[in-house]
Amino acid sequence: MNKIKTTLEKALLAGGALVSKAFDLPKKIELKSRANLVTETDKQAEEKILNVILAAFPDHAILAEETESRNPKFTSNTFINHNPRPFKWIIDPVDGTTNFAHGLGLVSVSIALEQNGIVTLGGIWNPILKEMFIAEKGKGAYLNGKRISVSKTPKLESSLLVTGFPYDKSRYTHERIMKIVQEFLLASHGIRRLGSAAIDLCYVACGRFDGYWESKLQPWDQAAGALVAKEAGAKLSNFKGKFFSIYEQETLATNGKIHSEMLSVLKRLSK
Repeated sequence: MNKIKTTLEKALLAGGALVSKAFDLPKKIELKSRANLVTETDKQAEEKILNVILAAFPDHAILAEETESRNPKFTSNTFINHNPRPFKWIIDPVDGTTNFAHGLGLVSVSIALEQNGIVTLGGIWNPILKEMFIAEKGKGAYLNGKRISVSKTPKLESSLLVTGFPYDKSRYTHERIMKIVQEFLLASHGIRRLGSAAIDLCYVACGRFDGYWESKLQPWDQAAGALVAKEAGAKLSNFKGKFFSIYEQETLATNGKIHSEMLSVLKRLSK
């Protein structure tokens, strides 16, 4: 495990160094879809991260955002947990690519390790704000080496929430999303939209936000952040209050105290 932890931190810093170096430079942007951007830095950072991990653990499986479509030899068999190898690294080289492309410093490198279908280690590094979140299953969550915990905000009416919007630009999808946003705006102190699921989950973990919800996330968007949040005391579920999985597409993470109130809204409006 010590070698794994060292490799995680080395990979986070290696990817982050490229993100930091390119942050203020002109960026070559490609479109995966109308609103889903990718830059050369995403690809280069992922390659650097893969080199670090596979040099240390050449037999481990990989599930990575850009490599999934670009280099099949690195991919695991499937998104779900029918992977014959016990260790799988789940990687987002630049979580918050749109922020990065526009020079907004809410970006992170997100890496998690899944062992026999359970995420046991996760790290998120924002090289612009110099914040590193690390969590190990059963051992707590840390920000720059200091243990963190969720907020104690007791009610939804006193909470600050955060959310994200999917790349799906259909009118139906966004009309449904905005009904939920309106409900939570009226019920809380406010809502923020930062553009990085990994950072959103980490900010719930350290008490900057009291609750977070989002749909249509991918495993690499949330694997590390979800572990950080859980190890900091957050409660996680889907929008029906059922078991949370990084391979499903409904994510609710709260300080636990406002979970039932947020669930009642999501159950009613996300059908």
